[in-house]
Amino acid sequence: MSSRPQSSGVRSRSGAGRPSSSQQQLHGGSQAWSAAGDDVDVANPTVLDQEPEACQSDNPFEHPDGQTEPEVEEAHGCWFRFKRGVRAIWRTNMTEDTREDRELYIKTTLRELIVYLFFLIVLMVLAFGMTSSTMYYFTSVMQAQFDQAPNSETQTTFSTATTIADWWRFVKGPLLEGLYVTNWYNNLNFSDSREVNFVYYENKLLGVPRLRQVKVRNDSCSIADDFKNEIKACYAMYSPGVEEKSPFGYMNSTAWNHTTEKELDGRSYAGQIASYDGGGYYVDLTRNRDDSAAIIEELFKGLWIDRGTRVAFVDFTVYNANINLFCVVKLVMEFPATGGAIPSSEYRTVKLLRYVEPRDYVVLICEIIFMLFICYYVVEEVIEIKRHKLGYFKSFWNWLDILVIIISLVCAGFNVYRTIAVGNKLTELLKDESKFPDFDFLSYWQLQFNNAIAITVFFAWVKIFKYISFNKTMTQLSSTLGACAKDLVGFAVMFFIIFFAFAQLGYLIFGTQVKDFREFQQAIFTLFRIILGDFDFHELENAHRVLGPIFFLLYVFFVFFVLINMFLAIINDTYSEVKSDLANQPNDFEMTDYFKERAGKVMDKLNIKRDKIIDIQKAMQSADVNNDRQLDFEEWRAELKMRGYADGEIEAMFAKYDVDGDRVLDEEEQRRMTSELEGQKAALNDQIQSERDRPASARSTADLGADADDRLRSSRRGVSGGGGGGGGAGVSSEEFTVLARRVDRMEHSIGSIVSKIDAVLVKLDTMEKAKLRRRETMSKLLDSISENEAVSDEQKREQMEQLVREELERWESEPVDAAPASSRAATARGRSAGASRPGSAAGSGSGAEARY
Repeated sequence: MSSRPQSSGVRSRSGAGRPSSSQQQLHGGSQAWSAAGDDVDVANPTVLDQEPEACQSDNPFEHPDGQTEPEVEEAHGCWFRFKRGVRAIWRTNMTEDTREDRELYIKTTLRELIVYLFFLIVLMVLAFGMTSSTMYYFTSVMQAQFDQAPNSETQTTFSTATTIADWWRFVKGPLLEGLYVTNWYNNLNFSDSREVNFVYYENKLLGVPRLRQVKVRNDSCSIADDFKNEIKACYAMYSPGVEEKSPFGYMNSTAWNHTTEKELDGRSYAGQIASYDGGGYYVDLTRNRDDSAAIIEELFKGLWIDRGTRVAFVDFTVYNANINLFCVVKLVMEFPATGGAIPSSEYRTVKLLRYVEPRDYVVLICEIIFMLFICYYVVEEVIEIKRHKLGYFKSFWNWLDILVIIISLVCAGFNVYRTIAVGNKLTELLKDESKFPDFDFLSYWQLQFNNAIAITVFFAWVKIFKYISFNKTMTQLSSTLGACAKDLVGFAVMFFIIFFAFAQLGYLIFGTQVKDFREFQQAIFTLFRIILGDFDFHELENAHRVLGPIFFLLYVFFVFFVLINMFLAIINDTYSEVKSDLANQPNDFEMTDYFKERAGKVMDKLNIKRDKIIDIQKAMQSADVNNDRQLDFEEWRAELKMRGYADGEIEAMFAKYDVDGDRVLDEEEQRRMTSELEGQKAALNDQIQSERDRPASARSTADLGADADDRLRSSRRGVSGGGGGGGGAGVSSEEFTVLARRVDRMEHSIGSIVSKIDAVLVKLDTMEKAKLRRRETMSKLLDSISENEAVSDEQKREQMEQLVREELERWESEPVDAAPASSRAATARGRSAGASRPGSAAGSGSGAEARY
């Protein structure tokens, strides 16, 4: 039966766990029960037969095979410890199972956040080390010099030029005056020839400027038959297929002969009207103003700019050594097929020489650290992909990680290339200043590099939400957008149908008259600006007095008042639902509670250390019971033992100050001990005061889930100080004594419970044996009745029923220590003999037995 194995198992376990004497029961059994008492259910004996799996899980360094962490490491050797150490460097929430472990989740998240914040700081230093407000002022002064400087004839500027003649006036006047500065503002010549050609006296002109134009052929378009007699020339809008490449004019230099983009090592340029090829007809000016003016005059007289010219470029580069910045300037004048001129300009202020000043080398160090971080995150992502396979790509944050890594690697590669290329370009420039230095390519990619770094910084800041998303307040935005995503997509379809309908309507109606609707894409941006309140109603009204106001009113009503408010209503409604759900949702991972807990533990430990020092000082004052000014070890031990200290702590403390090893602390040793304790106490008081000076929320220990080990250690040491300012973790010596007595009484009570359980088990065993003997006796009695030939079947049945009835009544009424079953068996046998007297009817014993 099942009760036998259980009882035997309980007896063996309880016997093994029971103290061998009363002294062991009261004192020696406390550790065993304190270790396993929380996991043992004394009311359920079957629990004692189970393996203490819960106790195994309490040790984080114990493996399923029973080995501890140090034993496993020793068994595997140094390579195993090295791999574990390297593996711990890339520990994240995706590489560790943190779903059920709140503290591990918070620790891992904090570790990731701290490492990532260091990465973000390095990235910010790297990004802001390449730009400053000085770049803006540099660009502004260059624009003021070349875009806004008026010519002496018509007072028009480059930015207000509208004809070919205006362009020539600019080239002959403000351009030459700004590039070739040969004297001071008071007309005195420079004393040093090397001071010539400094724009604004500070920005050195590198090499020489270049003029370049792109033309189209005379037969690039077809003339209508009705006008062929009147119009003989036709010049189309620019496209690569109609570009003019044949010589013209004097045909004696590159100004009159076409040069391809490959020969010029140039690149195409996207203007306001078209995108132009990097080749064309070009001429390089000189380092001398008079010579450059002569070249420009020759071009002017030779009709270098004619009806076929579609764009003219002026390119040059200046360098300011004061701020270590280059400004690559491109002044563009487009000549559309409609006639007139459309000016535009591009100023690229870049820092191509990266390592000149001391702070530049700080940026260099950050660049090296940045690359180490990128390598670190590459390995991290590889580990996560290896563990989660395709599931890794289901997370938005993982895609963001990959994007940041890719952009960073591209930026790092270009950074190396830019450093080498600029060095080579400057070397060539210093050899021959009469050549045009083409910094267009480097400046363009430097701007793209700056843009890529800016995008990386943006995504890096967005990624911070990944590490603070465990807080329900921080998740409201992402939860709201996620919950209303489907509604927004459905609404966006309807919104853009109506929006693009209005954009096409505006482009078709007002595109020929209103600048903001001149192109379809411009019409789209204009309608977005109307939503934000940036519009010119009078321009629409002047374009068409009827359709203009109708278009404006319909658009504002349907898009602004209806669709936009529907968009906001969807978000507001979803936000209310998300906020309500989050308010009712428990916050499992609250970082503030974790910091409070840690701060409270620090305060507790500081107070424990301080109270321990106070305890030792009091012990020194009261331990010298014989007043001989000598503190021997026995006096020391007796006093500290009363205060709850262990023998190891007592011995270690005494040996630290017993310099001569005579087991006695003399006055000098006691003074040294007192001085060191006072110093330690002062240091701890300063730490405690600094903790208390922090906000109250950081010191609050009311919500602390302090470790049981810390509280148990505090109670065992019996530190004084009551509340102690550390959340009430310490107890006095008297309280410790009372608690120790209670523990002893509890152990004694538990021992009594175990003894009673053993007695109950013995009685149960006795009852089981008695039941077995009864069954054997009953079986014999029934056999004797059924085999008796002297009685009838009816009498046999009555005897059997009466015998069974009496036995059942006896089981229900008799106590456990009832009379032995042998006496009852004798009575039953006597009753059976009386029933089998002569004269009884004979019957079939086998039939009676079968009926029973």
